[in-house]
Amino acid sequence: MPNQTAHYPVKAYRNAEFNALTDVLAIEEPLELRVDADPAFTLSLMMRTPGHDRELVTGWLWAEGLLDAVDALELNPDTPNVVALKGDVGRLRGAARASLTSAACGVCGSGSVERLSIRAEPVIWTAPPLSPQLILDLPERLRAAQTGFNATGGLHAAGLFSAGGELLCAYEDVGRHNATDKVVGWAALRGELPLSNRILVTSSRAGFEIVQKAALAGVAVVVTVGAASSLAADTAAALNLSLLGFVRGERFNVYAGGERVQKI
Repeated sequence: MPNQTAHYPVKAYRNAEFNALTDVLAIEEPLELRVDADPAFTLSLMMRTPGHDRELVTGWLWAEGLLDAVDALELNPDTPNVVALKGDVGRLRGAARASLTSAACGVCGSGSVERLSIRAEPVIWTAPPLSPQLILDLPERLRAAQTGFNATGGLHAAGLFSAGGELLCAYEDVGRHNATDKVVGWAALRGELPLSNRILVTSSRAGFEIVQKAALAGVAVVVTVGAASSLAADTAAALNLSLLGFVRGERFNVYAGGERVQKI
């Protein structure tokens, strides 16, 4: 796996004086998705933490509705920041022409909430409602898997949990939406989509892009340690997702889908 951290010399201000220290930073590099390895047709340019690129790209393609147009992802060790997409070249080149994506944007190409509601997977939750204590425990269980954050303090994480609270996979990245794409990509590569009776937990706020990606993967419950945006809450309610935010300490807010939480 590529290095995900780097050591940098810094001048640190501590106790009213400066000292020379070495800080550990999360590595951030671009990843270019090229149609048939042709630099003239770039489908996306995203900033990410190197590693798990296959999962990241697979999850992103799923969210964009393009995974069925791709037969193979080619990762060349000589060009580690480029992924060549093989498959329906005409369709992929058309998407590349229409795509004006931003590396910082998790909603790239997502379209409207109405379009999302048409594409979203059916939410299936046959497990019992979640206990408040299990919900409160989930961020700490994810935190225990955040080795990159432990070293740098600069990485987001997303984890997939069973209805019983078992951690199934966890990924880190400088982008919260990238970490979520890696989780969805992991599931897609294992043939486990849609993600029925699964919980997505992120170390970030609950923005629209997180709810979008969860809905497209069929996730029923989304748990975040940060706040929810109004669009995220409205979208979760419209798509029958349970959205829980500010899950930290002994508190959390239920923004949508309270029927999957005990005592509500």
